[in-house]
Formats: sequence, C-alpha cells, structure tokens
Amino acid sequence: MDTLVSVKNVTKTFPVGKTLLGKPDKFVHAVNNVSFDIYKGETFSVVGESGCGKSTTGRLINHLLMPDSGEIWFDGQRIDQMTQAQVRPLRKEMQMIFQDPAGSLNPRMRVEDLVEEPLLIHTKMTKAERMKEVHKLLEIVGLSAKHAQRFPHEFSGGQKQRIGIARALTVKPKLIIADEPISALDVSIQAQVLNLLHDLQKSFDLTYMFISHDLSVVEMISDRIAVMYLGFIVEMAPKEMIYNNPSHPYTQALLSAVPIPDPGRKKERIILEGDIPSTVNLPEGCPFATRCKYCKPECLKTKPEAKEIEPGHVVACHLY
Repeated sequence: MDTLVSVKNVTKTFPVGKTLLGKPDKFVHAVNNVSFDIYKGETFSVVGESGCGKSTTGRLINHLLMPDSGEIWFDGQRIDQMTQAQVRPLRKEMQMIFQDPAGSLNPRMRVEDLVEEPLLIHTKMTKAERMKEVHKLLEIVGLSAKHAQRFPHEFSGGQKQRIGIARALTVKPKLIIADEPISALDVSIQAQVLNLLHDLQKSFDLTYMFISHDLSVVEMISDRIAVMYLGFIVEMAPKEMIYNNPSHPYTQALLSAVPIPDPGRKKERIILEGDIPSTVNLPEGCPFATRCKYCKPECLKTKPEAKEIEPGHVVACHLY
C-alpha cells in the first residue's frame, strides 16, 4: 500500500518549570519516540485515555506543533523541518476536524463565509464559483443551501460538526485529522456523523487519522488502530487483531470497559490499580508497569521494545 504519512521516532515535550534565571528545567513528555505509517485511503485510529498524547500527535502531523526530534513525512516530503511559509502550500492537503464544533466556528461569520474561507485562500475561483461549491458541499453533508445565510449559534451540535466537515472538504484534502470529532455529540447523532464520514471517504478518496478515547466508536470506522499510553504507542494492529486478540495489558483493560448492549451477558471488567506515572518524570522502565498485574522486575528497569508478534501486529511489552 502507498504511504501517505510516515512518523519516525517523533518526540515532543512542553516546558512547565523554570530556574531562577528563567530557563525551563522541567518538561512534560507528551509524545515519546512514536513511529507509525498511515496508508492512502485507510482510517488509522489513535486511542487512549485523556492526556496520553494522541491530540498532540495529530497537531504535529498537521504542523500546528513542531517536534523536538524525529521525522514526519507527508506524501513523500519531509515536513517537520519546514517553515510555516514552506508548509502553507501543503495546508490544503491536510485538514482538521476539531472536537468542539462550536469552538472551531467563528460566531460572527455566516456559514457560507466559514465554508468559503479555505477556497478564498487556496483557490482562484470567482465569488459565484465559490458560492456554488459551498452550497454543493452543504448538501453533501446533509444541510441545505438555505442554511448558508445563518450563523453558527442557530445550529445544533451535530449540524455544527457537519459544517466543520464541509469546511474541511472544501479544498479536497488528501488527509483529514479528526480529533475526537463526535465526543461532544449525542449517541444518535454520533452514528449519523460516523456514517457521513464513512460515505465521504469513498466519495472523496480520503485518508483519515481518527483520534478518540472510545473503542466502541473506533471499531465502527477504523482499518488499523494504535493504542497510546503516556505518550508511547503500546500496541498497533489492524482492527480485527486488536478486538479479537488484544495483547498488551493496557489494551485488554480498555476493551474490558467497552459496554455490551446485552443485559443478559456478563463481562469481566479489568480494574486498573496503582498510580499513573508523572509525564514530567517518566519511569525508567515500562510506562505501564505501575498499573500492570503482569509486572516483572525487568519491567521496572528497561523499556520494552516494539515487537511484531504476528504480521502487522506490533506490541511493546516484556511478555512477548
């Protein structure tokens, strides 16, 4: 398969403490030595609990943040060392759908102006051509041309997210990074937006990086899944392998928390005990060791290397 995005040993820290001279002396380790590829036309999902570094990873790929070390390649070009001016022509190839649909829409702009804006920046269309494209996109995402004159506050949460999706599609991107795009929506609306994203992927030949904390949502849309914990990728595999054969203890615990829509079926819940390590002072060994029931002495001393336990299934754990 053709690779669209390649992330190689990427690390990102944020300063949180300063010395008397004003120099940073403490750092939050948000993303730690992360590597993965995203193939053209697939949905690659990154899952994990809040604060694990998944949103930061998305922003690094989209060049909203710069990595401390490592390489990020997009469609054959290395982008991690590019300046904002150099990356600007690539902006239309990478679009983002944000978690809070209301927060990503300017409340003072009409919907037609919000959706038109990327066309204004990245194309040489006339005003009439832009408006025609805006009305077409609004209909594609389940709204209508008459909605174009309204302001964002006149719409429901699901409708606002549809406007955000329409705006992301305007410049026909190759990659869409969807950062928790449905977590703020009702369950019934979540299914509608997921179905819409699925249909649009086929129509527009899109590649998705889908960021979520909800494994039941990820199962519906993903081709491959990476599980993150404390800034590390602990397991990565095609969807079927993750759900049928979860191999890392953290993945097993996450899957045990997914509710089953059948009151007659009992499910054994894995309760994680122990403390979550500080992201400022990362543990010397495995980041999950303090909460793992299989913890051995070597887990506390050395970080596990990612190993391929079956074709396409990579796990970072001393059990393998």
